[in-house]
Amino acid sequence: MTQPRRSWLDGPAIPSEYESESRVSAYPGELLGLPEHGPGALASVTRRAGGVLIDWVICWILGGFTHMFSEWLGTATYTYLYFLLLGFASCLFFARTPGQAVLGMGVARVDEPGQRVGLWRSAVRVLMTGTIFLAAMVDSDGRGVHDRVTGTAVIRG
Repeated sequence: MTQPRRSWLDGPAIPSEYESESRVSAYPGELLGLPEHGPGALASVTRRAGGVLIDWVICWILGGFTHMFSEWLGTATYTYLYFLLLGFASCLFFARTPGQAVLGMGVARVDEPGQRVGLWRSAVRVLMTGTIFLAAMVDSDGRGVHDRVTGTAVIRG
């Protein structure tokens, strides 16, 4: 199977952890056992970025409100701390952040489908997402480094 033509605008081609030279997936998520379209399919990078934007706006509003009553930290610091707290708690308890819920996505384990994300995966995921850089580096399946490390994927549905 031939690879699609890429340009420098596509960024680096990081292979999926399940790809080999003999087997290349036809669509993102195929080698993970996920469908190509519909519920359970991998969410696009654009959709995931939209979810992060919604979460960030929520945390920015909370950070600004908190800063009005406590000038101990700045609005940006409060916003970042709320972002980490929101990401950890919502992934742990609901397997989705508010931004992901609005856009019809959620976090699922790919190593053991149907199991809860869990405490350590939620913590590692949010800390790695908080660096932005690790979440922005995606492989051919569209999974960020934080998803690969924790054995999770952001799926539709």
